Amino acid sequence: MDRANRAQGAGPVKILLVGANGTLGQSVRAALRERGHDVLSASRKDSDIAVDITDPRSIQAMYERAGRVDAVACAAGSVPWRQLSELSHQDMLDGMVGKALSQVELVRQGSPLVSESASFTLITGVLARDPIFTGTVASLANGAVESFVRAAAIELPHRQRINAVSPTVFTESLAEYGDAFIGFEPEPVRKSAQAYVRSIEGHQTGRIFEI
Repeated sequence: MDRANRAQGAGPVKILLVGANGTLGQSVRAALRERGHDVLSASRKDSDIAVDITDPRSIQAMYERAGRVDAVACAAGSVPWRQLSELSHQDMLDGMVGKALSQVELVRQGSPLVSESASFTLITGVLARDPIFTGTVASLANGAVESFVRAAAIELPHRQRINAVSPTVFTESLAEYGDAFIGFEPEPVRKSAQAYVRSIEGHQTGRIFEI
């Protein structure tokens, strides 16, 4: 699906970046600022706006503080990492809220408040298509986000767009996560950051940008 986005060819826009302090978030912020965009950061701490995306009231307060923006980009989300036999019902709920429902809420609340041609860019991950041991909840949540993106793309108000970035393990994160992603081809985080640029400045909607 393609829709016009005023960010394309129309100069800098105001972007709300959620999860700006992590490995991905920092790279996305740098890439967007290099393009001249006005980036407003939101995280649990050390950002322009404090937000807990697992709390709908915190998301509401974030949007009230941010004012009208032209794009919302999310690089945040957490899930528990345990074997299926060790997962509790609460673990499943925590993962869905931490990675999927939190991002759904960003869009649900944000759509009436952002500009009429705004875009949303969410984060999923390679485990939606290539699961690993102890990654059941991550696969579940990522798959839910990707399905939501495709569905929301046909229901958002005219000219608003939504996409997701689905990266593999980052080269910069191999020391921490490499043992869990044996045999996966790592990619530098900047490639995923450029996918955010593509989503925000481009025309596509309902797309999952696999890195």
